[in-house]
Amino acid sequence: MSTATGTLGAGEWAVRADGIGKRYRRGWALRDCSFRLPAGRICGLVGPNGAGKSTLLGLMTRQLQPTEGELRLFGTPVDDPAVMPRFAFLGQDKPLFKRFTVAETLRMGGELNPGWDMAAAERIVRSGGVPLHARVGTLSGGQRTRVGFALAFGKRPDLLLLDEPMADLDPLARDEMGTLLMAEAVERGTTVLMSSHQLTEVEDMCDSLLVLSDGRVRLAGSADELVPAHTLVTGLAPDGTPPPELAAHTVVEVRTEGRQFQALIRASGPLPDAWSVARPSLEEVLLAHLRSPDAPALYASDARTAERITTP
Repeated sequence: MSTATGTLGAGEWAVRADGIGKRYRRGWALRDCSFRLPAGRICGLVGPNGAGKSTLLGLMTRQLQPTEGELRLFGTPVDDPAVMPRFAFLGQDKPLFKRFTVAETLRMGGELNPGWDMAAAERIVRSGGVPLHARVGTLSGGQRTRVGFALAFGKRPDLLLLDEPMADLDPLARDEMGTLLMAEAVERGTTVLMSSHQLTEVEDMCDSLLVLSDGRVRLAGSADELVPAHTLVTGLAPDGTPPPELAAHTVVEVRTEGRQFQALIRASGPLPDAWSVARPSLEEVLLAHLRSPDAPALYASDARTAERITTP
């Protein structure tokens, strides 16, 4: 589902970041962060702790102000109040009023959001068997997450921003919430940007990637374009060091064990016949980039900004 940059208008970009940076007293949390996210995508936001993921989501949700750069949602500057109805945010802590009943919580959502869809919110709650008369403080973690999703989708957002809202759930509850998220997002055409440490979850649910490390973008764009740009090669390393032939290619990560090496590369030409060649999985690509934050960044054509020329 890759779309060339030149064919999209400003309104068709759900998110457009140009040189975004955020500096705290201790240093830069984000620096020179530029990318595009086309509308309608489900994008996995991946990176180690401290990579800048929560800071980026804080900038998108207007909880933080950028130190430099420009951020737009659907073509509108993020500091313009007009963007407020267009996005919803759900974080890991899910700050719900524990003394409210579920019904009172949904009514509050209706009072705070002009375009509120009560039917959709109640459908999400009822489909999980959550009693409307129950107080939020008595609900299980999975039930509270379902109420949080009901509030988010009840707002009818064009963009849903998720900061690991399922991190505290058991595997069954995670699977249930993941299915709910996918069904609602696909039905409504909602763009989703979800932060997650679960790489299998990202591989199963997301068609786009945004990988951060040390406050900078390392990978961005369509997974169908980024993953095939990489090749996993294995061969002999007689003296225990990587072969010099690797220098002809972009090396993301190389590891040696005994007399053998394995490398994830972006090939720049023919590979030696003696090497074993395989296509890596999305998880292998992500892990290699997370372990090698100094590897050259890569932008798919649908995420590339005008000044970003490193493409598959």
